[in-house]
Amino acid sequence: MTALYQSDLSGLELVNRGKVRDIYAIDEQTMLIVTTDRLSAFDVVLPQPIPGKGEVLTRVSSFWFRRMTGIIPNHLTDIPLEKVVKNADERAILGDRAIVVRRLKPLPVEAIVRGYIIGSGWKDYQKTGQVCGIDLPQGLQLADQLPHAIYTPSTKAEPGAHDENVAFQHTVGLLGRALAEQVRDVSLRIYTEAAAYALGKGIIIADTKFEFGLDDDGRLHIIDEALTPDSSRFWPADQYRPGTSPPSFDKQFVRDYLETLDWDKTPPGPELPQEIINKTAEKYREAERRLTGR
Repeated sequence: MTALYQSDLSGLELVNRGKVRDIYAIDEQTMLIVTTDRLSAFDVVLPQPIPGKGEVLTRVSSFWFRRMTGIIPNHLTDIPLEKVVKNADERAILGDRAIVVRRLKPLPVEAIVRGYIIGSGWKDYQKTGQVCGIDLPQGLQLADQLPHAIYTPSTKAEPGAHDENVAFQHTVGLLGRALAEQVRDVSLRIYTEAAAYALGKGIIIADTKFEFGLDDDGRLHIIDEALTPDSSRFWPADQYRPGTSPPSFDKQFVRDYLETLDWDKTPPGPELPQEIINKTAEKYREAERRLTGR
């Protein structure tokens, strides 16, 4: 597997280089998103790529976007890569990591849906019995399935800061009630349908986050990525046990390794052993194989 840590495309203006994605301007209507093989942990971009990770994320997102077209439009276009990236050598390096998308106005919220109690939601529940102001049943164990999926949005933090969980009412103030309710309702529907599909493939989607944008007519679209191992918590159904944190199809090997180091979780990130890189790459590929059959 080849790896792409950072893209450098001729003839296109780089408008943003995020933790994982490089974004290039094409024209006023479209842009190019390159999902690199960079990996971040504890909000720090690590110095080595995970080979093939960006291609997996792009293909899995595209798979879900196409399955969701009956629920919500997405930012994908039908413009082929060769019309945008003229250099054949550059296209070969990109592989399946690049897509041409519509320019949309992103909403200032992360739309998070939780079907199981884990992560920051578990921490909040232990303190208050709630997640984002939503009362939950008493006596839940770590990783328990919730009676029904809940919508627990967060703010979009500035670079270098952390997103903050907020109550739904906070998003009403940001978006207006009608749009906030639309984002909530479509997020819950997408999650519910995707979780049922994934469970049939042996994967539990414990939680996930979506991002949305508006076109010039105010029509809501799903953007960025969808239901990938980076934006979701995937668990193997056959290893799920309430009361314990299940293994996951993402950067678990990396996080577990980093927790053993004397590292203060600030840049620069430490070098990873090749074994950790290989195991992480395989987990991403396994998630894709199970979900898409690819």
